[in-house]
Amino acid sequence: MAGENEARGPRPVVPRTSRSEGGLRSVTDAAYPDWEAVYSDNVTWVYRLMYGKVGNRPDAEDLTAEVFTTALRPLRVSASVPEVRKYLRMTARTVLASYWADRMGREVTAIEEDVPEANEPELVASDAPDRVGRLLARLPDNYRRILELRFLQAFSVREAATQMGVSVANAKVLQHRALRMAAQASGEETT
Repeated sequence: MAGENEARGPRPVVPRTSRSEGGLRSVTDAAYPDWEAVYSDNVTWVYRLMYGKVGNRPDAEDLTAEVFTTALRPLRVSASVPEVRKYLRMTARTVLASYWADRMGREVTAIEEDVPEANEPELVASDAPDRVGRLLARLPDNYRRILELRFLQAFSVREAATQMGVSVANAKVLQHRALRMAAQASGEETT
């Protein structure tokens, strides 16, 4: 029953075994029993990683979901825990690169290897809010405003247009130009 499984919580990682001579089994690497266990054990660190890279909750949640749905087909649940985590990290890199390419016209694919494990309670500190503040301060007022409304306050294009007193089409153009200018300014800041 579905309700019964939910009440029990995530399923434990099961040791994968292999037959040795004499019929005895030796434990090699742990493996997940099913997709629910893969998700439960890894969703926190994947979300933290995405949040640290994009700096806002809605996009981080969407990207986290995309990582798991992208990995669903090709990833073998029978793979060891380290293999699953490595595959999820590579998938996260690809999803993040696609996100930044769509948003700003440039890829950001660097993901550090020291991603916290799921059992580490400590949050990863990010300087993203400071960098975003400096970047926004360099933009013209209308560009800064559209980006604040769209990405920091999570307004839809229509809501942002209404707030700024412009048409939806104009808001889309402003957003596109603002993202391009922000990408250029970000590139100049890092060089």
